[in-house]
Amino acid sequence: MSAPSMTRFVMKRPWLKRWMQPLSEWYANAAGYRKIGLRVDDLIPEESDVVMLALKRLPPKEAYDRVFRLRRAFQCSLSHQLLPKDQQTKPEEDYLYLSPIIKEIEQENRERGDLEAMVVNNKKKSKS
Repeated sequence: MSAPSMTRFVMKRPWLKRWMQPLSEWYANAAGYRKIGLRVDDLIPEESDVVMLALKRLPPKEAYDRVFRLRRAFQCSLSHQLLPKDQQTKPEEDYLYLSPIIKEIEQENRERGDLEAMVVNNKKKSKS
């Protein structure tokens, strides 16, 4: 699910973070998903088992809000209109709500795989 990311590299270097911040804000605005009321995690495809499990783990209110945002965005797309400025997603409202759950599930799967691949050797008691 996770794609390679340069986030850690950029965040460790304050000068690079200051340089990239305006560029990232411009890109998020140019993407246009905020203008139809979506958040960045609403764009994650639901085709993966990990994402489906993460959606099941969402709190009921967050899951309802997500469905509402997706339906409203679909309606805007059909009518070829953008939402009024007061209904568009503001940058401070555009936070990650699904990605942390996805990362947690991926970590659980890695840990489960490591535990299942573990080989346990029993020591034989020596006769003395």
